[in-house]
This record gives sequence, C-alpha cells and structure tokens, in this order.
Amino acid sequence: MRIAALVGPGFEDSEFRTPYDRFKKAGHEVVIVGMKKGETLSGAKGRERAQVELELGDARPDQFDALFIPGGYSPDHLRADDRAVDFVRRFRDKPIFAICHGPQLLITADLVRDRTITAWKTVQVDLRNAGAKVVDKDVVVDRNLITSRKPDDIEAFVRESLRLVENQKTAHA
Repeated sequence: MRIAALVGPGFEDSEFRTPYDRFKKAGHEVVIVGMKKGETLSGAKGRERAQVELELGDARPDQFDALFIPGGYSPDHLRADDRAVDFVRRFRDKPIFAICHGPQLLITADLVRDRTITAWKTVQVDLRNAGAKVVDKDVVVDRNLITSRKPDDIEAFVRESLRLVENQKTAHA
C-alpha cells in the first residue's frame, strides 16, 4: 500500500518518525508530501528531519491508498493552504490516520461532522464545535478514520492504522 505522509514545518518528531518507520517496516511505501519538493523540514523538538518527496501541487489522492497526518504545529500551518485542505478532503473514502493536532486539517477539510474522534486536548473543543463526537481515548477507530491524542498513544495509533491498511489490502486482493 502507498501512504501519503502530509508534513509541514514544526511536525511533532515522534508522531512522524515512529509511524513512518513502522509503516515502512510493515512493507508499505510512505511518501512525504509537503509544500515544496526537496525542502527539508525539522521537527518541533529538532530531533527529526523529513525531506519533502512530492510537492502538494503535484500530489493526487488517487496515487495513494491512505493518508497519514502527524501532529505538532504542522497541521495548523498546512490548513492555511487550500491545496493541503483539498488534498485531505479528497481522502474522504480512504484510510486517514491523524494524531494529536492532525485532526485540525480534518476540521478545515470538513471531514469530522458526525464522526467519533480524539485529538490533543485543545483540539478536542474545536472538533466538538465542528460536529464531531469526541472521546478521550488513546486511539479511536471510526470506519476509515484512525485518530490518537498524543505521543504516548503512538503504539495504539500505529497498531490500529496498520490493522486498517491490512484489512483494506485484504479486501482489495
């Protein structure tokens, strides 16, 4: 399966690196999509770097089987760009994995109404205001949408994301 990792400046280091590495280890192709091809992005804590492989303007959701949105400041930066919002919106019927502040992009793309979701504490209020049912759990699975709250939830987030991708792969085999 081919997974788009939508990453912008100030991503949360562990929320990017751990899922990225685990998705690759499980045999999936993970492509870093961002604002400018070749740009090297730094994590908010400065421990991780990510190089943009595919520019947002050239990325099409039909090139991917799933979308991964790490948290940190990245989602808030990205949702200011209409291309990022449109890219996310077009994953409506595909697996989406969003952790921590990642659901901010889902709010802007209008993908949270009547969905059960979790996120970082301060984002939970925004989700409720956007019509989502918010629960405070380490991981929430609502059909094609996997969400988690924070770095401590990464193991559950990755486990459920991989489970959903494997189920998709089996269904299409």
